[in-house]
Amino acid sequence: MPFVKALKTRAYFKRFQVKFKRRRQGKTDYRARIRLINQDKNKYNTPKYRFVVRFTNKDVIAQIISATIAGDRVLAAAYAHELPFYGLKVGLTNYAAAYCTGLLLGRRVLEKLELDEEYEGNVEATGEDYSVEPAESRRPFRALLDVGLVRTTTGNRVFGALKGALDAGIDIPHSDKRFAGFSKDGKQLDAEVHRKYILGGHVASYMRTLMEDEPEKYQAHFSHYIKEGLDPDNIEEMYKRVHAAIRADPSPKLSKKPAPNQHKRYNLKKLTYEERKAKLIERLNALNAAGGNDDDDDDDDDEDDE
Repeated sequence: MPFVKALKTRAYFKRFQVKFKRRRQGKTDYRARIRLINQDKNKYNTPKYRFVVRFTNKDVIAQIISATIAGDRVLAAAYAHELPFYGLKVGLTNYAAAYCTGLLLGRRVLEKLELDEEYEGNVEATGEDYSVEPAESRRPFRALLDVGLVRTTTGNRVFGALKGALDAGIDIPHSDKRFAGFSKDGKQLDAEVHRKYILGGHVASYMRTLMEDEPEKYQAHFSHYIKEGLDPDNIEEMYKRVHAAIRADPSPKLSKKPAPNQHKRYNLKKLTYEERKAKLIERLNALNAAGGNDDDDDDDDDEDDE
């Protein structure tokens, strides 16, 4: 057998250090995270807040988070599944819903910090870029956008949530190059196109196209919209009412769903010592009774043979 040089020796494996768990799981970009949470030493223990946006198949999650040695702390959070309380019951994961979630979180955190009256933000969604201006008394609440592992392409829903938080009155460093409607050739933001996305105009346009070309697909694809009485002409007004409702009362709402009388169990209930003892006695008695019946049957068979 030819000699094979060991490339990875015992010393290599003894000194090998595994990556962080969330890096091994592919969940956290630590190169980006360390740049978002690093705080200047002369600011001592001042929190450095991040505006975190994440998407699931059925929900939009927006949170204001600060990092500590003991772990991250959430100052405030808003979810797309809260939007039905404000009048938006369908399409909870599109660009317009992301804007509503960002707006809800922004107004909620400012209300918590008692800055909501001083910083009203951009009341009307015009689609134009907006940055909050410092007031005379208190500075605006500042946070940094945390997009996670999402590809930051132009028109991504993450920037819809960012725009909602900006219009709410939060100070977030940003550029308008990634908002929906930014033209790479003209190098400027088309506010009308951006406004259309914020108010669900892209959804209404697709609805009209399906209604004309494929009515059956329209009935199946937008069945929940039809059930709620929404059509391409009234979607924009619906989103305006949602924005007004969020600004009127951004505080968290309690669920109206009644609590279940009996919780569903997926495993057996743990018995106490007395219950286990009584169950064992019951099983032994059943076994003894069954054994006695078998003996009686054997005696009857012997008598028949005689």
